Amino acid sequence: MVVAQAQFVLYESASGYALFETMDMDVVGRAIEHVQETTQNVERFGKVVKLHGFKPFTSAANALEQINTVSEGVASEDLQNFLEQNLPKLKDAKKAKFQLGVADPKLGNSIVEATKIPCVCNDHVGEVIRGIRMHFTKFVKGFKGGDYEKAQLGLAHSYSRAKVKFNVNRSDNMIIQAIALIDTLDKDINTFVMRVREWYGWHFPELVKVINDNYQYARIALVVRDKATLNEDALPMLTAITGDEDKSKEVIEAAKASMGQDISPVDMMNIEAFAKRVISLAEYRTNLHNYLNNKMSVVRTILQLIVVSIVRIASVSRFQPARVHDDYDTPITDLI
Repeated sequence: MVVAQAQFVLYESASGYALFETMDMDVVGRAIEHVQETTQNVERFGKVVKLHGFKPFTSAANALEQINTVSEGVASEDLQNFLEQNLPKLKDAKKAKFQLGVADPKLGNSIVEATKIPCVCNDHVGEVIRGIRMHFTKFVKGFKGGDYEKAQLGLAHSYSRAKVKFNVNRSDNMIIQAIALIDTLDKDINTFVMRVREWYGWHFPELVKVINDNYQYARIALVVRDKATLNEDALPMLTAITGDEDKSKEVIEAAKASMGQDISPVDMMNIEAFAKRVISLAEYRTNLHNYLNNKMSVVRTILQLIVVSIVRIASVSRFQPARVHDDYDTPITDLI
């Protein structure tokens, strides 16, 4: 199979657009492994390509603007002018005697549509661009030690900040992640509580029939500990947990008549440690649910009024995030 070769290669650096000309097409047209070996050596690679043109960015803002257009696969007006000024003039695109190598096929299509300059994107071009990136400061004169690295770092920070700042879906993303975490916590807490019930149930099996709530069960297990020592003095603490004095008395009476086996201090220590972890997870789940309600108020007032329970909130994660923000005219029934 004949691989399309590029006589010119475009490289979008942090400091400007660079156009390289391939000098030895026989080398570039060889196997990928040979091209990779050539890119490793700066002297050999310098014989394969040379800098044909360079257009530095005028400012940090200009650099960010140009890199944003490149990342979106769009040829900016500056890039079009740069290519038209430095590449051979074209009378007929079909009869062009050269091709421009690009890293992104979408950017190549944009260049072809805007300037009629034929573009190619393949593995050979990718390896040549990798070599250019590796030895870029050797081709462009004027860089002092560390200057190019600082330009890369500054542009990377600006690009990242801009993407985060203008991400209209960022609130939606936090809501979706919170919903997913709540679902995971619900499953884990239920599993852990079942372990606490089974473990502590060997000692106090009657407690399960009296206390149905998982969170209350774990807290009461910490208060009761050894059922043989439970007496009326624990009534205020039990009532603070259950909110019902009669139910607290029922727990005390059940402990007196319990048929459960005795439990060793070591086993009780492990049950206590596990129950504390379960309680901590349950409290974190409550805090996360409150956080989710607060985030929902940022997204959309109407949706917050409709989504009144965690089951309905979970439906938001099935939407496209942009719809929650942008589709204000969508009927409520369609959203539900």
